[in-house]
Amino acid sequence: MRIMQTFIAALGLFLFVAAAQAAPQAGKDYLAINPAQPTDTGNKVEVVEVFSYMCSHCHEFEPKISAWVKQLPADTQFRRMPVVFGRSSWEMLARTYYGLEAIGEIERIHPKIFAAIHEDNVILQQKDVLFDWIAKQGVDRKKFASAYDSFSMGGKIQRSNQRAQSYGINGVPSMVVDGKYMVSTTQAGNYENMLRIVDELVKQVRAGKKAAAGTPRQKTVRN
Repeated sequence: MRIMQTFIAALGLFLFVAAAQAAPQAGKDYLAINPAQPTDTGNKVEVVEVFSYMCSHCHEFEPKISAWVKQLPADTQFRRMPVVFGRSSWEMLARTYYGLEAIGEIERIHPKIFAAIHEDNVILQQKDVLFDWIAKQGVDRKKFASAYDSFSMGGKIQRSNQRAQSYGINGVPSMVVDGKYMVSTTQAGNYENMLRIVDELVKQVRAGKKAAAGTPRQKTVRN
């Protein structure tokens, strides 16, 4: 009897794991973006993290996605996209992201911004506090201020807003694979499953790109 119970328990565990690792399904595990949106990565598979520094869930997700990015294949390119959702405080921090990116400081400062807001309670959505804090991190204040207030910044924010709408983003963190698929914790349930689904979608897109590249062009026959 005990052997049978053990067998049933083991079988149940196996089926549970198998179900968890099943191929993701459109409409259930992710949403197909229709129409598919253009990417900025050429022939590489593009993976976009849509986030906000003000989002506590994005703060929790940050160390997980930072570790995940390190194992991406060479033909896959990751980028981040701060979203605003019409909130002035979120726009300030989106400007902060793009400003630091413009002067080559974003990778070093990115996780520190999350920690400052969500762990140290620094009010970075106030401009004077933000600029003072940025300078304390060893960033050139004048360079950052110039990038933050640049004429092109408005265009970057507008483009981010437009893309978020085109992707169908209504919450963060969310991830977009090659402009075709959107994954959020609403569908995935947790961060680990979210990344697993993105991995599977990346594989699908990579396979599609390879198949397309290997398809010979039809010759035009002229009479």
